[in-house]
Amino acid sequence: MKKILLIITTLMVAIATYAQRVPYADSTVTTKHQLNTFSGQKLSYTARTGTQPVWDEQGKPIAAVHYTYYTRDDVTNRDKRPLVISFNGGPGSGSVWMHLAYTGPRLLNIDDEGYPLQPYGVKENPYSILDVADIVYINPVNTGYSRILDEKVDRKLFFGTNADIKYLAEWINTFVTRNNRWASPKYLIGESYGTTRVSGLALELQNAQWMYLNGVILVSPTDLGLKREGPVEQANRWPYYAATAWYHKRLPADLQNRDLEELLPEVEKFALNELLPAIAKGYSISKEEQDAIVKKMARYSGLSETVIKQNNLDIPTSLFWKELLRDQGYTVGRLDSRYLGLDRRDGGEKPDFNSELTSWLHSFTPAINYYYTNELKYKTDVKYNMFGPVHPWDRSNDNTGLNLRQAMAANPFLHVMVQMGYYDGACDYFNAKYNMWQMDPSGKLADRIDFKGYRSGHMMYLRKEDLIKANNDIRDFIKKTIPAPDKPAKY
Repeated sequence: MKKILLIITTLMVAIATYAQRVPYADSTVTTKHQLNTFSGQKLSYTARTGTQPVWDEQGKPIAAVHYTYYTRDDVTNRDKRPLVISFNGGPGSGSVWMHLAYTGPRLLNIDDEGYPLQPYGVKENPYSILDVADIVYINPVNTGYSRILDEKVDRKLFFGTNADIKYLAEWINTFVTRNNRWASPKYLIGESYGTTRVSGLALELQNAQWMYLNGVILVSPTDLGLKREGPVEQANRWPYYAATAWYHKRLPADLQNRDLEELLPEVEKFALNELLPAIAKGYSISKEEQDAIVKKMARYSGLSETVIKQNNLDIPTSLFWKELLRDQGYTVGRLDSRYLGLDRRDGGEKPDFNSELTSWLHSFTPAINYYYTNELKYKTDVKYNMFGPVHPWDRSNDNTGLNLRQAMAANPFLHVMVQMGYYDGACDYFNAKYNMWQMDPSGKLADRIDFKGYRSGHMMYLRKEDLIKANNDIRDFIKKTIPAPDKPAKY
């Protein structure tokens, strides 16, 4: 009998322990806070964090999606109050990055250039856009605290470009309905792969949920399914190389002494008008023309002519990160080339690790775990997945850039803003421009697409000066894209 009781007790403990490692399908924790804004306002706000289900066709919860929703308290008419719906990328990344370092009311503890500081923790973000908009940060399935609840469910329902868009559109519909935000002007913001997600969501929300947006903000966008291969891919890298070389003072003195934003248009013209056709010629290019092109490539990149010739004018980004400061014993970061790394040996064709990502994980991971437990009072044994298990990820049929164009064409109120860091080597700024040019080759939507560049990398908001500028750019974008009450949506 004692043995049976011991077995039963052990099973109960095991079940209880397992239950603690799986989130509730539907839950909310509410807390009240205050924020001192940059303009001198003292702003009271409410934070609601919890889970909302994803249901199957029979109404059974199959996953729990974790979110954090901030609303300003002194708003009398929320119908006129903008709602910003925020995603990060990966795929597989939690919403921690923009939540705790960009638009939210709290910032992680870093210095003014974005490097980790101790003690770990959070502080006020006086530059948060909460003064002009309510914000919800969403963790797709298996990121953050979100999890699959039924392990028998086909993972293909969640882990693919189009599957991700489909279930999240349904989820957003439920969230907007529950929180009575159908009348509000609505915006999507995504970073990195999050730009693929929100570009696809713009059309899916419109076509399948009948939800129309005022704006989509693309932070460090991916290719959005718009192919750039061969000579185009090779040539388009050069403006990023020039920006990075300028930052590390590797350019000739006459270029180095110019302001970065005055220099880059010259390099962009070189990439499109000279480098692209030269690469396309392959071995048919004359020796004289090739020599002239190589000299310019070296002049604008800080690389030697020898290295460029040895690689047939094709310098992969991984080689650039290794080569630029090889003589100094450093590598430069992939997502933000301001960051330096130390490799085991100076030889080789690529860095040993991503110096910027290790720095970011160093500061973000303690901060998000501290913040939920201590300030938002969200207590759970579920691990916060900075990067969750979402692979294999089905990337087939990615038409998200064209989907965004279609959503804009069908909705005259829909505007797009692209925010780009000049030192981002993974989703570089010039290719972000190229995306939009190819998405809308006719230029009919050009007056509804804004480009904003910043002197930092993939997470440009980690640098304080750009944090301020980028949040102000969002404020201006929101104000510009809320039409007058009597203005009809028509061409």
